[in-house]
Amino acid sequence: MLLCRVHQAVCALPIRQVIETLRPLPLEPLASAPSFVCGVSILRGVPVPVVDLGLLLAAEQVQPGRFVALRAGAHTVAIAVSAVIGVHTLGGGAERELPPLLRDAAGNVVRSLGSLDRELLLVLDSARLVPDELLARLLSPGRPS
Repeated sequence: MLLCRVHQAVCALPIRQVIETLRPLPLEPLASAPSFVCGVSILRGVPVPVVDLGLLLAAEQVQPGRFVALRAGAHTVAIAVSAVIGVHTLGGGAERELPPLLRDAAGNVVRSLGSLDRELLLVLDSARLVPDELLARLLSPGRPS
């Protein structure tokens, strides 16, 4: 797992979904995007939506220290995080299924919860960060500005 810090939480992303980590890039805001999409950046010549993981998870904007480019289904998405901590193998007891009360609140983005050195660990599903229909709308050439 690639571990990233977002506010007080540590988020884990399956390493097979990570393309690269990079310094924050310039953003082009999109008026029609949901509040958690901070805009679009050009990543290796391709427009990629950037999700503020702080807004998506905690309704509080993150001060981006790094972007993480991810495979999200058939698309690429970048997430803005406070910091990248590193790669870590989670032990068998590190992850627990989401309690029923939190399943809807997590919006299917959080796959499971856990703890890592007494810190909250959110294991994320990058394929659900931005739904395919929203990605198609954000990246369509004829989108309204």
